[in-house]
Amino acid sequence: MTEGKADIGLIGLAVMGQNLVMNMNDHGFTVVVFNRTVSKVSEFIEGPAKGSKVIGASSLEEFFKALKRPRKIMLMVKAGSPVDDLIQECLPFLEKGDIVIDGGNSHYPDTERRVKMLKEKGILFVGAGVSGGEEGARHGPSIMPGGNKDAWEGIKPIFQGISAKAKEDGLPCCDWIGDGGAGHYVKMVHNGIEYGDMQLISEAYFLLRNVLGCSFDEMHKIFDEWNQGVLNSFLIEITSHIFTQKDTDGQPLLDKILDVAGQKGTGKWTGISALDLGIPVTLIAESVFARCLSSLKEERQHAQKLFPAPTAKFTGDKKAFIEDIRKALYASKIISYAQGFMLMRAAANEMKWKLNYGAIALIWREGCIIRSRFLNDIKKAYDRKSDLANLLFDDFFRKEILASEDGWRRVVSKTAELGIPAPCFSTSLAFFDGYRSGQLPANLIQAQRDFFGAHTYERTDKSRGQFFHTNWTGTGGAITSTSYNA
Repeated sequence: MTEGKADIGLIGLAVMGQNLVMNMNDHGFTVVVFNRTVSKVSEFIEGPAKGSKVIGASSLEEFFKALKRPRKIMLMVKAGSPVDDLIQECLPFLEKGDIVIDGGNSHYPDTERRVKMLKEKGILFVGAGVSGGEEGARHGPSIMPGGNKDAWEGIKPIFQGISAKAKEDGLPCCDWIGDGGAGHYVKMVHNGIEYGDMQLISEAYFLLRNVLGCSFDEMHKIFDEWNQGVLNSFLIEITSHIFTQKDTDGQPLLDKILDVAGQKGTGKWTGISALDLGIPVTLIAESVFARCLSSLKEERQHAQKLFPAPTAKFTGDKKAFIEDIRKALYASKIISYAQGFMLMRAAANEMKWKLNYGAIALIWREGCIIRSRFLNDIKKAYDRKSDLANLLFDDFFRKEILASEDGWRRVVSKTAELGIPAPCFSTSLAFFDGYRSGQLPANLIQAQRDFFGAHTYERTDKSRGQFFHTNWTGTGGAITSTSYNA
């Protein structure tokens, strides 16, 4: 083996790792690979990588010897302790200035910890979110790197070289996100938005199928038409194709797929982070709970026998209601992204990250699962106002919500009337109504908290930051209040 020949090394030859290696090879980079199960290395070199410049290593010592200095090592292993274990195995071979990249779906606090730990040893650590699945990894993913900024110039040519390129301007769907765990945090929020998008689309499908009685051919045409407009996206496109897929008996395959949705945890992490930061990311959280509810298949079947569905039937204009569903899907999607960017903004404030929200929207335009035309509108919103507090405050999105609102309300009303579960359509509308309300019933909640726990409250006739406690009598008699400064 020629020493110091490889531009980058990759450890972990599952499908994602293999596809990234071949993508790097296609773009002119020499890659050395290693896998704990060493037989996988030879299988890869003699199989998918045959005839390429990819170098196989049978040990970590060989692997590191093959790399140019400073060494760049990408880890593509399961998140959690396997990443820590692998880092420990690599440490004896690492030198100051070397770059270690975790390209898995690691939880951002783990990335924060690893950045600090390796910085003390002079090693540059990067947590890179990689989106796009197996196909994206092979032909151009969306990449969200963050961590030790000193590593960026060293990995930038490789990452921007292999990433997807936007159709509009050819820009790479990869840019530096921020310090510490910022890259993996943004990837986590991406995945949370992905959960929301998928649930919203499934609710639209359920309404078309079970309320309007649309055939699979009709739904294919509807989604194909939607994909030509503002809803243009990868997920709408593939859903249109799913409706055309037949089983071996010629019947629609979708009807034979069990209605139990799996998950790997990134949506849950997004919801937990939102709760920690006090940001009402209701749609993503509801999409996670919808998957949890779907897993209770046997209990749902039992409940179906106990609680008959409402007898009301849809009697309106089918074509008009299809358009209402489109509007509900679009408006809810706007809410989902507004909530996701609210969360990233709050996390950036908490973690002292300097996130470029317009750049994040650009990174998501191609390569990733949530890629869509819609993201160009988000970029334009942040171009107009870089410190935009909420997408709903942008004139474009405000007008789009107002244009969709009536149809959105009709859809949510009809789902309640007919007993059709549409949790994300419903929660997105509830968030919108709460967010646009200058007065909410939280004054009663705060009075209750002060009554039973002396938690104090603020007053409408006093400035913010002044807190009061009342000795509640509960009898309608005179009360006394005590003032506290914040």
